[in-house]
Amino acid sequence: MGSTRKQPVNFRKEELEAIAKCWSGATSAALVGIGSVGKSNLLQHLDDPEVQKHYIGDKAAKFKTIIVDANMLGPLPADRDDPVRCWAGYELMMHRLFLAFYPFEMLTNEEAKQFFDTYQALQDGTNPLFTYMALRYFELGLEYFMRKGYTIAFMFDEFDEMLRQLPVKFFQTLRGIRDSNKRQLMYITLTRSPLVTLVERFAIPVLDIEPFTELFTDNTIYVGPYNDTDGRAMLSELARRRQRSYSDNVNGLLLDITGRYAGILRVSVNSLDEFVNVNLNALSRNQLLEALAVKPAVRAECRTIWSSLNRSEQQVLKAVARLSAYNVNPESEFAVHMLLQKGILKLDESGQKLEILPPLFHMYVQSNPDFA
Repeated sequence: MGSTRKQPVNFRKEELEAIAKCWSGATSAALVGIGSVGKSNLLQHLDDPEVQKHYIGDKAAKFKTIIVDANMLGPLPADRDDPVRCWAGYELMMHRLFLAFYPFEMLTNEEAKQFFDTYQALQDGTNPLFTYMALRYFELGLEYFMRKGYTIAFMFDEFDEMLRQLPVKFFQTLRGIRDSNKRQLMYITLTRSPLVTLVERFAIPVLDIEPFTELFTDNTIYVGPYNDTDGRAMLSELARRRQRSYSDNVNGLLLDITGRYAGILRVSVNSLDEFVNVNLNALSRNQLLEALAVKPAVRAECRTIWSSLNRSEQQVLKAVARLSAYNVNPESEFAVHMLLQKGILKLDESGQKLEILPPLFHMYVQSNPDFA
């Protein structure tokens, strides 16, 4: 399959270097990033063979990333039992495995036929044992590529949704499958909150799911805003698409007030088209900030960030935005820690005062009437 890469191979360099270490060691990793930070674009970048070769060299020849989007799970009625829900998870992963390796050039004709028969058997809903046998068929399907020496990384987009919909037993079996293929199988999850937070939010028994979540304990990677190089490259591409050209001063202001967050930067540049008969070069930082902050698209993007935070994090941000105190307790202290990790808060130069990032999101929090 040809490359569809839209970014240079060193895009998201900091995150890629951390992830590549996991790739090389067949170690699972949890990627955590707020809404609007560009997680899905990062996932597509990770899926590019040229990017993989750049970071892991010759190992890339027998390395395969497989994106599993939880939004592609079939409808799961609330009254269906756990075996059916587990089957839905295996079916989705087996289908993505099928698509990733098709047309099976690494298999002999006989092996390809056997794999296809295994794939078909997993789809069979007439077998009363199919919900149990699905795990065995999925294991067997993997084995064809394990024997060929492939290392496979299943990358779960919107993994929050999988945790919400699928039973604990499904994740326990994923741990078991990984343990059977330690040097050749890994998982990468993309979520808006750390796995431990999601487990608590969805009331999942901690001890039951711990065998799975401990795979990620030493490799939680926070996806933040673009670095300066990536931010400028994205800004240049956005301007090119709109057949616009902005001065260095305007570019600098845009990168500053958007904090180089992918979604906010995109909608801010798009919103500049509405500045009819306005000399952008004559606007000060605060003028441009205030003008963009009221644009519906910008506010909608900020709302995406806000909705990706939990209640404790939102409470802390309300207090910081109003320069008022918040109740200092273990819950609020953990919220501050997480907001610092996510890049939504930072300490000022004195190291004493918290500031909300990016500036456009700060204005959203400060001005939203719902927070009164």
